[in-house]
Amino acid sequence: MCGVKTHVVTSVEATPHESSDNRQFIPLVNKTAETFNINEVSADKAYTDRRNLHAVQVVGGTAFIPFKVNSTGTGDHHHNFDGLWNRMWHFYNFNIEQFLNHYHKRSNVETAFSMIKAKFGASVRAKSPIAQVNEVLCKVLCHNICVLIQSIYELGLEPTFWTSDTKEAVVPKVLDNFAF
Repeated sequence: MCGVKTHVVTSVEATPHESSDNRQFIPLVNKTAETFNINEVSADKAYTDRRNLHAVQVVGGTAFIPFKVNSTGTGDHHHNFDGLWNRMWHFYNFNIEQFLNHYHKRSNVETAFSMIKAKFGASVRAKSPIAQVNEVLCKVLCHNICVLIQSIYELGLEPTFWTSDTKEAVVPKVLDNFAF
């Protein structure tokens, strides 16, 4: 999960094997919400799920996830009526241009991936699954350090540095939109 303004990776889960991306959505949203105020989350159709819409709403944001062609705004034999699902389905279907303006912020996550690959390489060289996960996480950490330095200069941020007698620094919450 990344911010759309700075492309900072706010939450990441690197798995040593193939797994469903949809399972990672709610934990990544919740982890991001611990540090950032979430205004919007944009994600592709793979994340169309009532639970995902509600997870974003619980942390104070709006999820802009396009609906699959077979989705309806009402309940079906698998789901009861859901007011949030119904509202977002209608917004998607009857205000598509406005919806897509929010949804297209999702391309920022692809930009973040591209930035990481361009700067640190697209391949993973480690042999063991644990080392591969660690290598990916190190690339993300290095990316975030680069983004932080760039943001200090471009956005005029004032960094807070810890001293040996400081137990923790105060980190301001930043309003941003997020892409998944």
